[in-house]
Amino acid sequence: MPVEPAAFSRPSSQSVVLTGAWTAVGMGGIEHRLDALIATSGAETLVDGAGVDALDTAGAWVLQRLLLRTRGTGVAPTVSGLRAPFARLMDVVARQFADQAAHPAPARTPAQNALERIGRGTVATLEEGFSMLSFVGEIAASIARCVAHPARWRWRPVLFNIRTAGFDALPIVGLLSFLLGVVVAYQGADQLRQYGANIFVADLVGVSMLREFAPLITAIIVAGRSGSSYAAQVGTMAVTEEIDTMQTLGIDPQEMLVLPRVIALMIALPLLTVFADVLGVLGVLGGMVMARQQLDVGYVDFLDRFVKAVVTSTALTGIGKAPIFAAIIAVVGCYQGFRTKGGADSVGRQTTRSVVQSIFLVIVADALFSIVFSALDL
Repeated sequence: MPVEPAAFSRPSSQSVVLTGAWTAVGMGGIEHRLDALIATSGAETLVDGAGVDALDTAGAWVLQRLLLRTRGTGVAPTVSGLRAPFARLMDVVARQFADQAAHPAPARTPAQNALERIGRGTVATLEEGFSMLSFVGEIAASIARCVAHPARWRWRPVLFNIRTAGFDALPIVGLLSFLLGVVVAYQGADQLRQYGANIFVADLVGVSMLREFAPLITAIIVAGRSGSSYAAQVGTMAVTEEIDTMQTLGIDPQEMLVLPRVIALMIALPLLTVFADVLGVLGVLGGMVMARQQLDVGYVDFLDRFVKAVVTSTALTGIGKAPIFAAIIAVVGCYQGFRTKGGADSVGRQTTRSVVQSIFLVIVADALFSIVFSALDL
């Protein structure tokens, strides 16, 4: 049965009679007419709701706003005659209005200027740095406990992570190292030809590949491949509360999730670097063919110069960086995973952040190694 739209009338200056359907559909534009009602209310007003045929949450909100706004004029209106279900709905909405009054929404913060954004960003970066140092301290404490009690070591996860982070990465690391060796040889040849230093292409390719490019490109590949995987795996466990479950069961998440990944990567990355060195040397052989054709450097001369330029310390210098790079990648990946909160969007955000931070810190560490090695004349 159709109902009449919402309406009100004023039999006297002290009373208001409500009729019709006070619903989202039935009210129409009646709310604007209520302003005139409030303006003309000058004494205690009685609101009669016996004629209300329908009432929903929208209508209850409008009536409560009417009562609150009327109280602001010094009038204390009441609603009488409502059906029992309508009265209960009015009580629920009245409590919501009371909660809003008791807990007002926080004021909107003004837009930050550039200096404030820089300051807040600096503070956030410093806080994250101290938090990461604390995380490294927790890892060190876990290692000390495992050394004191060797039975706590979890070797099966270590072997699994060596396979996934090391063996499975051999194809991509080998391909990129070989191509990088060829590219360095070809790009360097044009510059060396201008100065008549053709024979030094062996020094350029050999030393740069074994000392810098092989460990650095391997670390970057592993950071994008394994570091992101660590952050996503640990982050997903944090979101699904699996880490909280481990702690409830008395299992140390550091020993279960972090130490196997750190140890495995510190073993796998130096081996991957050696593999990259080998493939880089194959790229050097490609450079040898190029040197013979474009620089008139014979195979014997090239190999003789290559053996003299590339000594054992050159390869060991590059391999010695790998464990430090591995520790950086694994620690940053697990740390960002533990910082994951919320849902899937947080997992993706922390994964991206782990890759960016890992590559940045690896390059910074490589620059520091270069400064130290130069000071030590290595």
